[in-house]
Amino acid sequence: MQIGKNSVVSIHYTLTDPAGTVIDSSQGRDALPYLHGAGNIIPGLENALLGKAKGDNIKVVIQPEQGYGVKNDKLIQRVPKTAFQGVPDVKVGMQFQAQGPQGTQVVRVVEVSGDNVTVDANHPLAGVTLHFDVTVDNVRPATPEEIAHGHVHGPGGHHH
Repeated sequence: MQIGKNSVVSIHYTLTDPAGTVIDSSQGRDALPYLHGAGNIIPGLENALLGKAKGDNIKVVIQPEQGYGVKNDKLIQRVPKTAFQGVPDVKVGMQFQAQGPQGTQVVRVVEVSGDNVTVDANHPLAGVTLHFDVTVDNVRPATPEEIAHGHVHGPGGHHH
């Protein structure tokens, strides 16, 4: 069976940055299941897997526009340290939930300077060209329930 819309696909993958540093990998874990066509994975990888079948291996380079987006400087803000009530020692790398115009979003602390904290609401991989090495572990038709819910159910997937 070839990968197409409403296929449940399981993949093994290694994701590296342009310098070859491993960002994430399924090595030593179960294959990652997803529902093809439901936006469960980044668009560039989903497009590259279309038409592939069990056992196929692909190496694909995905530009930020088809990955986690380009870095948006408007999502980087400097706020007073007093905005972090109840957090005695704000440090670079900490993550917080913040209310923004589009609702709740996660922000990362990228700088602490005096009484100010710089936070970034961009995805940590925004602006990064992604290098994927992917092997298709399995492909099967999605169940009507999986299609209705927009994600994989059962082993390796979502359980209700």
